[in-house]
This record gives sequence, C-alpha cells and structure tokens, in this order.
Amino acid sequence: MATPVRYQASRFAGWLADRHLPRWMRPFVFKTYCRLTGADWSQARGPLHIYPSLGRFFVRELQDGLRPIDPDPRHLVSPVDGTVQDISPIHEGTILQAKGHRYAVRELLAGVGEDIDLEGGHAWTIYLGPKDYHRIHSPCAGHLHRARWVAGARYSVQPRVLRKRMVLPINERCPLRIETEQGPLLLVLVGAVVVGRIRVVGLEAGGDHRLDPPRALQRGQELARFEMGSTIVLLAPKGSAVPLEGLGEGDTVQMGAPIGVWDPSAGKVEGATR
Repeated sequence: MATPVRYQASRFAGWLADRHLPRWMRPFVFKTYCRLTGADWSQARGPLHIYPSLGRFFVRELQDGLRPIDPDPRHLVSPVDGTVQDISPIHEGTILQAKGHRYAVRELLAGVGEDIDLEGGHAWTIYLGPKDYHRIHSPCAGHLHRARWVAGARYSVQPRVLRKRMVLPINERCPLRIETEQGPLLLVLVGAVVVGRIRVVGLEAGGDHRLDPPRALQRGQELARFEMGSTIVLLAPKGSAVPLEGLGEGDTVQMGAPIGVWDPSAGKVEGATR
C-alpha cells in the first residue's frame, strides 16, 4: 500500500525540523518562523542560539513566571496554551469536535478509562497552533496511572478542518488517565500533520504504559509535549469538574489559567474553604 502524501510530508517536515543549524543562523531562522506564525520569541528561556534546531525551538521552555498557576485550588487549570475549539457535555456517549460533528468518546479513548462512567460529564477541546507554547502540564494535582499511544491518521487539527471532517478520534493520539481526590480525569493528546510526535515525560514513546506505582503530579507540573501541530481533549466525569462560566469557543487560554471548577460534592479540594 502506498504511503499517504501527508505521512511523507510529516516525515520530511520531521527530518527538516531536526536538522542541526549553525549557531549564527539560529536567531534568523527562529525569528522568521515567529514572524510567520505569530509566536513570541522573547518568551523563550535562554538566548535563541541555544536551540540547535527548529524542532527544539518549537518545544522551547518559557521564562520562569510567564505562566503563573491559578492559586485557587477549586479551579481546574488549562494544561496548555491554545484556543478553545469546543466545550461540551458528554451526551449519549458522544462529544462535539465542532458544531454539527459529534463523535464517540470511547473511540477517542481507545480503551483507556473504560471503567469510568463519563455520561453527563464535560469535555474541553483546545487547539494549539504553530504560535503556541507546546508543552503540556497537569491540570490538577493527582497521579498518572496510564498512557497509551494509539496509531492513526495525521490529518490537520486546525479548526477549519475540524468543521469539515472527522479527525480527533482517528488521528494518532495518546490518552492519559489521571486520578485525583475529586475523581479521575482523562487527557487525550492528539497528534497532527507535520511531525505529529507526542512525548510524555519519563516514558518511552509508543505502547501502553500502566504505571506501577502511579506517578505523582503537582498542579501545573510539566507532563508532556507536542512536536508540531496538536490538540488536547480533557474529559471529566459527571460530578467532578464543570466548565468555567463564560469560557467558550474561540477563547484564548494560557497554561495555568482556570478553565473549570471542581464540583464541591466531588470530594476534598486541598486548601479550599468549603
């Protein structure tokens, strides 16, 4: 079977992004990339010449203090910088990819969290564009129990594409299961065209990882990263977290900013006054 053109393009883009650049060329290349995409090179940690390739610059760390974590423990915080594609209830086992396009949440999860009753819960879908910071952080304190890489397509995840065709439940992805004092959360990292690599801190990419013992996570702790285009889908069962009032499609969010509120009946929220 012939390799689809988008896979060939992704392989070539990955090869190109990984090419080692001469030190003198790096600031010019990275600033040109930023001008084309709207990214802010001034937020990068360290001088631009320390990044040996465009791929390494793409997953750059940020200067300390630029993404403060919301101090209210009653809030679920955004794991990423990005644009809200959709916030929707989980209804009859489906969620919205975009207006008019529903898909089965179990297809997205590919076997992760099968024991969790998601009906009546909520899903946050956040798109990360080329300009965005592409590291992913934990939206809450808890423990990482499972990470499973799922093979799939590499369609673009741009909002205009999601409005036209089904993408999220068929693209390459990595569902994560996080257990918290308020109940389980599922965070799905969806790859895309152009490289599409998904990395989880401390785990070898690929396969099905069931962590024993589970890994402790602090709120806002770095958890994973995308190498080029991407989207995340965060799923909370009924009775755990609900969307932050006023947040909706098209809104821009930053990592660490509140996107949800823990249901006070869900369990203990450490440090909160109840």
